[in-house]
Amino acid sequence: MSRPRNMEEAWVPKTQLGELVQSGLITIDKIFENNLVVKEKQIIDVLLPQLKEDVVTIKMVQQMTASGQRSKFKAVVLIGSDGFIGVGSTKSREVGPAIRKAIDKAKLSVIPILRGCGSKECGCGHTHSIPFKVKGKCGSVKIELIPAPAGVGLVCADKVKQLLRLAGIEDIWSKTYGDTRTSENLVKATFNALKQAHKFNFNI
Repeated sequence: MSRPRNMEEAWVPKTQLGELVQSGLITIDKIFENNLVVKEKQIIDVLLPQLKEDVVTIKMVQQMTASGQRSKFKAVVLIGSDGFIGVGSTKSREVGPAIRKAIDKAKLSVIPILRGCGSKECGCGHTHSIPFKVKGKCGSVKIELIPAPAGVGLVCADKVKQLLRLAGIEDIWSKTYGDTRTSENLVKATFNALKQAHKFNFNI
């Protein structure tokens, strides 16, 4: 899903942060170090042009209204690259708009991923796993991500693998609890776990 190359030229920033980004006066690292809130998706487009998009699920949902039952499509999308990940979900009457809106929402949720080698069995010092154990939750789903030695791979559910691969994590163990058949909650719980690690790092 490519974007027009002239998008950046047509962008008129609506926030002070957007103006700084367009002027080249701030980097993505500084934004996260200072916990600045990204409110314009173009900021991510400019600073992280290498991000890739991956659809987790597309399903039809029904809603009762005064005029009767209406059907919409709900899309859950990942956006990420080596060391960054974002998750977005939204509904629309058509599949295409649902995916595009979810991508835009995911861009506003992008966070840096803390990577390292927190496994006692390995200790190689490389960034193939995570530096320490983290937990996350969404709805009834809870997940625990555990550092694994190099070569173990991603020992987790397929949807979790989908997110971790996009984020650049190669080895991990996981424990899940709750209704893990709900793909959206499972992915968002994993994202929440990685986000908690990010917050912990900046509070040290």
